[in-house]
Amino acid sequence: RDRVEDIPGTALAEGLTWDWETFPEYLDLLDRQGTVINTAVMIGHTPLRLYVLGGDATERSATTDEIAQMRALVREAVEAGALGFATSKSNTHVGYGGKPVPSRLAETAEILEIARALRDAGRGIVQATVGAGLLFEEFGAITEATGGKMSWTALLAGTGPGIPEWMLAETAKLRKQGFEVYPQVSCRPLMFEYSMAEPFPFESMRLFASVSGASDREGKMRVYADPAWRREFAEQMAAGKGGVLGLAWARTEISWFPEDPALEGRNVAELAAELGVEPTELVIDLALQSGLAARFRVAALNYDEAEVEPLLTDPHTIIGLSDAGAHASQLCDACFSTHLLSRWVRERKALTLEQAVRKLTSEPAEVFGLTDRGVLAVGRPADVVVFDPATVGATPLRRVADQPAGQERLVSDAVGIDAVIVNGVLIRRDGTDVLDPSGPLPGRLLRGGSAS
Repeated sequence: RDRVEDIPGTALAEGLTWDWETFPEYLDLLDRQGTVINTAVMIGHTPLRLYVLGGDATERSATTDEIAQMRALVREAVEAGALGFATSKSNTHVGYGGKPVPSRLAETAEILEIARALRDAGRGIVQATVGAGLLFEEFGAITEATGGKMSWTALLAGTGPGIPEWMLAETAKLRKQGFEVYPQVSCRPLMFEYSMAEPFPFESMRLFASVSGASDREGKMRVYADPAWRREFAEQMAAGKGGVLGLAWARTEISWFPEDPALEGRNVAELAAELGVEPTELVIDLALQSGLAARFRVAALNYDEAEVEPLLTDPHTIIGLSDAGAHASQLCDACFSTHLLSRWVRERKALTLEQAVRKLTSEPAEVFGLTDRGVLAVGRPADVVVFDPATVGATPLRRVADQPAGQERLVSDAVGIDAVIVNGVLIRRDGTDVLDPSGPLPGRLLRGGSAS
């Protein structure tokens, strides 16, 4: 396997200790090695399918016996400490060789049967990424099967006229029926930085199956050089069929072009018009000239704050979609918390400081079942962030190469943070790490949502 989403396989191979097999063994590993911050884990449908079905996981539906085995493994995982079960049917989730990730091959009956493991275990939440065959009707069936809560991603502005409002209304209907369903919304524009060497934003297009299936960079370049392929790419993008990036060239800029740095920061649509070429031609030409090193940055979704605000302030949505490290070199929304406090509290005043702090702390803790976290109270662990409301915020993104095997990632630095304390231990002060990484680490594994 060459990568998981945007996480290179070389980084995984060098950076992880692979001396475990089962989910309980994985949790035991986390307990042994320790963490700087607290950690809670869900069991994912894709690795579960790969474990049970092997190579067939990307090819077919599961049999009755295989589904029963997956249900038993999920129950085992939840009883060992997993928060719940996560699945996806998103057409943007494409795996090795351009094939759908294994969870996308699952029929609704499989998802329902596996989810019943949470009822068996007596607790747990389902997390889902929407897609064909996994939407509101299925959400109702899943929450009925588990008897618990469900959170889904992603409720984003820019997905189409009226779509976010419709999704909110459908969620409200489920809640009126007694189903605890929580959409996750992002408080930041969904900014992708990509190269045509790893064109994740386009991989949901069937046209890109030949790109994903190419064995090396040279193979991808041969695809991009094909006049027929380029013509089809231009036609599909002009027709708005480019996945989340359909008709998005006006929101795309050149972020890195080593052959001519003067082009960096230029808008793709504007530059293409100046040169008298299609935007797709410009992007592919720049990619080929740079050996696919050129990078482009685009506001894919959530770019209109007037559309984002009602999603953010709805009483039944929760803040999410940082994407953690899944797209390490393509996007970084790990700074969503400081962005929420600076942009939506201090500048736009869409939320009070108290509302925003609750959305970052006790609200997600309640939804995901973190029973001993989320509030400051006597007898609770001292997990504290001390910040200045007048200055808290995040710096622009910058690229570093500090992952295992020298792999790159995007980072944003926090400002206005005086101190970060984990379980009573000071780990950062005035933007500087003060914890000795060679000593005991203060983070705890929250088995079943609790370290106790």
